[in-house]
Amino acid sequence: MAWQEPNAAPAAAERGNGRPETTNGELFGLIRHSHIFGAAVREILEIKLLEEVGADHISLPQLHLLQLITLNGKHQIGQIADFLGVSPPAATKNVDKLERLGLVARTPSRSDRRATLLATSRKGRRLVERYEKLKLKRLEPVLETFSTEERAQFTRLLERFAVALIRSEGKVEGLCLRCSAYFDAHCPVRHFHNGCPYQKLAASPPPGTRQIEA
Repeated sequence: MAWQEPNAAPAAAERGNGRPETTNGELFGLIRHSHIFGAAVREILEIKLLEEVGADHISLPQLHLLQLITLNGKHQIGQIADFLGVSPPAATKNVDKLERLGLVARTPSRSDRRATLLATSRKGRRLVERYEKLKLKRLEPVLETFSTEERAQFTRLLERFAVALIRSEGKVEGLCLRCSAYFDAHCPVRHFHNGCPYQKLAASPPPGTRQIEA
């Protein structure tokens, strides 16, 4: 039997607080299009673009990791593990792969010989730059089909929905990067962490960090 969309109620009943009650049809449509939006971003603006820039040999988490290090190459393996949500040994494997591909390099901290810092190589930076330029090029014709006000309104509603969904889970622990390294000084999600943890890291870099040229 084929799946059928639930019928929406003829009209939304009013709650005691004056807000309209969400119907089954509205909820179904919201969830459906949220999944379609997420899949479109992942498939068209991430996976496909990785292939087009010749980086399909790395995973999306590894790309985001490379973006993060490119913006702020001051990370240790423990911080990378938190970002990827994996154990330190698993994080080491991801860094090892990026290093074998010549995209990142390790350098010892001059203040703590036990610590190893990560920095993006010139090859890694060029890869990130190509990826970002291609993404903008792919988005331009799409955005031209919307007015300036429509784009601004969509951005506001998308932000409002995302923040409300995160807030519904209560206190958020640990590192964030829900923006996939697209930092914004006015990011509303940072309030769940008492400030963006990655911007804090950038403000107080480990001593002895330097950018690696390769």
